[in-house]
Amino acid sequence: MEKSSVYPLAGSVEYSGEAIVSKTVLKKECGNITLFAFDKGQGLSQHSAPFDAFVLVTDGRGRITIGGKDYELRSGECII
Repeated sequence: MEKSSVYPLAGSVEYSGEAIVSKTVLKKECGNITLFAFDKGQGLSQHSAPFDAFVLVTDGRGRITIGGKDYELRSGECII
């Protein structure tokens, strides 16, 4: 991806039945940007990362657990 380019999020990663689909947008030493499409009932296992995570829900809704606390996010909402 070039610097200062427009990147359309919508339609950049497609849903797949009973699966999680991911697409790496940017990968650098200081952190990564990855798009995920989760089918209903799918999720990532508990893990830690060397960087802060920024989660933006672009479609639907989801539950994010951070430090044992659950957060419900809807389309257009984000959490760090």
